[in-house]
Amino acid sequence: MNDIFTSLSTYGYIILFLYSFGGGFFALVAAGILSYAGKMDITASITVAFIANFIGDTVLFYIARYNKSMVMPYIKKHRRKLALSSIMMKKYGDKIIFFQKFIYGVKTLVPIAIGLTRYDFKKFTIYNLISALIWALVFGLGSYYSGKYLMEVALYLKNHIYITPIVLAILLYLMWLYMEKATRKS
Repeated sequence: MNDIFTSLSTYGYIILFLYSFGGGFFALVAAGILSYAGKMDITASITVAFIANFIGDTVLFYIARYNKSMVMPYIKKHRRKLALSSIMMKKYGDKIIFFQKFIYGVKTLVPIAIGLTRYDFKKFTIYNLISALIWALVFGLGSYYSGKYLMEVALYLKNHIYITPIVLAILLYLMWLYMEKATRKS
């Protein structure tokens, strides 16, 4: 985690842009903590993450819509997750464009699944713009205002290094369980 903080304070906004382009929120959380520590600017961090996330999902939608042959090899590896994304789209409708930003494992597949349908590009762009802004504000401001607590947790984990792999293993296992349950054949 210290490596991420060092890299972000050195290359900050470039890393934040590239990481947020793919939908990741860890760099935004780290930027929020660094902003709390005075090493980055929270307004610039939120703006960079918002723009990158908006562009990233728009590009995924566009590629799925107009260049399906490029997307097909990726989709074949993730058919169950794509099916889950399609089911979520049918069940929640437009709201899934917002919720997908917060669901690990499907956040890159939902724009692809929507792009493969006849969903209106303008409508997707508007919802994506609003949801990317909310996503950036939630994680950016949340990590900024929780900066003191998150720095204490990071320091504790640094001093008790044996806990980190256990916590990571539990989190990965819980995410795996969720994805298995959500994509299980009925």
